[in-house]
Amino acid sequence: MSVFPTRILLATDGSPDAELANATAVDLANSTNSELHVVTVARSPDPAYLTEAGPTLNYEQLIQNVRQGAQKTLEEQVSKIERSGGKVEKAHVRVGESRDQEIVALGEEEGVGLIVMGSRGLGGMRRALLGSVSDSVVRNAHCPVMVVRH
Repeated sequence: MSVFPTRILLATDGSPDAELANATAVDLANSTNSELHVVTVARSPDPAYLTEAGPTLNYEQLIQNVRQGAQKTLEEQVSKIERSGGKVEKAHVRVGESRDQEIVALGEEEGVGLIVMGSRGLGGMRRALLGSVSDSVVRNAHCPVMVVRH
């Protein structure tokens, strides 16, 4: 019985910390012969935004625009992973009110054994008031979580 996961979920948003997490996840997946799943989660827009956006945009169009932006980010990250020698088993786009909950839910759905993600290093009052996506994933995930930071 191996202690290494057979499926790794990489949560990425294209930020500098996520880039380091990408490299770490690729190295882990390659060295343990694990499947690599990649997810980009976009936060769903507040419906109140429609009053600011004007009458030409409805909520479904707004969600579709957000999803397209997340899909573009995901495709860029998958391309970088493949250029660096990684193999992505499956790429996922999610849109939801809570990025952390979407990551945890996808990890459970896919039966992953490890979640890898970057940390933006939020500090001070902002972190105390808002928390962070990585903190919440660590607290709520069903499996180990590796938070990669510079």
